Amino acid sequence: MSGSLQAVFQNLRSFVPPLPNIGAAYEGGFFAGQIGVGGVATHNLVIGPVASAQNTSKTFKNAQTATTGADSVIDGPQNTADMVAGGSSTVYPAAHFCNDLVIGGFSDWYLPAKNELEVCYYNLKPTTDSNNTSSGTNTNAVPSRGSNYTSGTPAQTSSADFKITGTEDFAEAYYWSSTEVSATNAWRAAFTSGYQDNTNGKDYPGHVRAVRRVAV
Repeated sequence: MSGSLQAVFQNLRSFVPPLPNIGAAYEGGFFAGQIGVGGVATHNLVIGPVASAQNTSKTFKNAQTATTGADSVIDGPQNTADMVAGGSSTVYPAAHFCNDLVIGGFSDWYLPAKNELEVCYYNLKPTTDSNNTSSGTNTNAVPSRGSNYTSGTPAQTSSADFKITGTEDFAEAYYWSSTEVSATNAWRAAFTSGYQDNTNGKDYPGHVRAVRRVAV
């Protein structure tokens, strides 16, 4: 093989497709950004369509007891698997709702971990409301963020479908993550201000939006 042909094949092997725009249709849902470690991307995050991947009244758990393993801030698939293995949909409504979805031929949907849910807020914030400045640090975001939000950053998403009253927008409500804090509490995030807290019990009904991830 000539040197020029070898160079062509090497370039093809090293070619990395450009990322979709935030909010663009992608892999069964919509592109929500990237997650990783130390600012290096490991996965593209896909948010499920609101019509099938969102529920407005699911509890994290219908019991005030701990779940072994479901405490990762980044590994939503493992958190979800631990909850599904730990009990039925009556015990873990949010995890089973996400786990049981089949959308666009994909069956690997899950309840996002704390830092995955934060990426969804940062990139797909529905409103123009001020952010809560005590939340926002996320070393699993890409780029990595070592400080909290300012009142104006992040701004409302530029994706028309995800702006408030858009076809795919997040509700102005709290969404559960899959990250447990204790036997009684788990992390959630407000999609009005980005505030992350764990003050409500696991048996408190909240919004749920399923995601899936695609390895980079």
